[in-house]
Amino acid sequence: MLQKFTYNLQMALDALFQRPLRSFLTSLGIIFGVGAVIAMMAIGQGAQEEILEQMTILGANNLIVEPIIQQKDEEVTEETGQEATSQKFSPGLTLADAESFQTIIPAVSKVSPEIVIETTFLRNGRKRSGKLVGVTNVFFEHSSFKMDEGQQQFSPDQLELASQVCVIGAGVKSKFFSQEDPIGKPIKVGKNWLRVVGVANERKFSQSSLMDLGVRDYDMDIYAPVETVLLRYKNRNRISPSDLQKASMMQNMSGDDGATQATPESKNYHQIDRMTVQIKDGQDMVKVADIIRRMLARRHNGVIDTEVKIPEELLAQKQRTTNMFNLVLISIAAISLLIGGIGIMNIMFASVMERIKEIGVRLALGATKRDIVFQFLSESVILSIIGGLVGVGFGVGLSLIIKSKFDVPAVLSWPPIVIAFAVAFSVGVFFGFFPALKAAKQDPVVSLRHE
Repeated sequence: MLQKFTYNLQMALDALFQRPLRSFLTSLGIIFGVGAVIAMMAIGQGAQEEILEQMTILGANNLIVEPIIQQKDEEVTEETGQEATSQKFSPGLTLADAESFQTIIPAVSKVSPEIVIETTFLRNGRKRSGKLVGVTNVFFEHSSFKMDEGQQQFSPDQLELASQVCVIGAGVKSKFFSQEDPIGKPIKVGKNWLRVVGVANERKFSQSSLMDLGVRDYDMDIYAPVETVLLRYKNRNRISPSDLQKASMMQNMSGDDGATQATPESKNYHQIDRMTVQIKDGQDMVKVADIIRRMLARRHNGVIDTEVKIPEELLAQKQRTTNMFNLVLISIAAISLLIGGIGIMNIMFASVMERIKEIGVRLALGATKRDIVFQFLSESVILSIIGGLVGVGFGVGLSLIIKSKFDVPAVLSWPPIVIAFAVAFSVGVFFGFFPALKAAKQDPVVSLRHE
């Protein structure tokens, strides 16, 4: 039995290698189909992991409240032709808003305000631009921050007394403290020196995740207590002498008729640059978001100068779109496999017609119909196996090229490769069976007389 199996398999291999070009062209459909399936599933897996990564960045059950920086809103009256201010006064997004959410809305678990200031970091003659972020300890909790060194969070005294302390990101440590322990060392942030009390763990996120979610590169930030930032850097909720000086300059730039000649410009009057509101489990985030919008509108005198985002909904919509896109691509790849199988069947039918006399000789010498079926089915399966192996290499290479050249997340894993190869094998068996059956049904006498 084994000898007969080996003999039939050898005959199938000889038939394929006698026509190498035709065998290669026949396998192209399988090669492209398998390669496309592997590449598309790798991209789909990469997109899935990217969404999970983005959920890690934002945390579960979180709402994001961000200010809207609007242009100066003015209108021209018909009678005087002068510009009249039409926008009502709004205090902007403030710490008082954060406290009101925590106090009034039962569904709110924690609120984390953030103040972001573009500044410079300076130490030992090395300088670079960066962001100083004023936060509370809630920020480290809901963002899943962990400290590699130093304090795990700011102490109550440091928060209450607006102490000149900070937590640095892993990137800041590598830039300014690469050869020393940063804990207890000073670093100049803007106009003030801050003492390092902690180093946050490194958080590697893809560039697309940072852009899609509008978040910063946490590793290159320095974090200080929110009261420290308000007291020692900038509190946009207070009018400073410099603000009065700017207002006086704008008034002097006005014409005799009182109409200003300066172009309208955007002004950030919000005390808080970003606020993350954590919702208790089981609560309807859409309803809570609507409550927060109405509270802000009432507290800001009807001025809509904030935006409430539900990251979970945004990510869910992105996941649905990604899944649909991947399904379309995998369907196209499956069609390629189907076309490849049809191509194999057509070539095998042509091969049967070309080799009718050979079939007749084998049958006359004692070969059974099962031997004939196995011979031609082996040819089809070998074509599919070769095409599947080459397709696997093509798909892996295509995935790596897409990942490196086009910055598209692609994750290679064994299950898609095994599935694609198994489908290719199945295609060879299914589409090769019918030509093999036709070959086995040939009449030996008629086949021997065939020219």
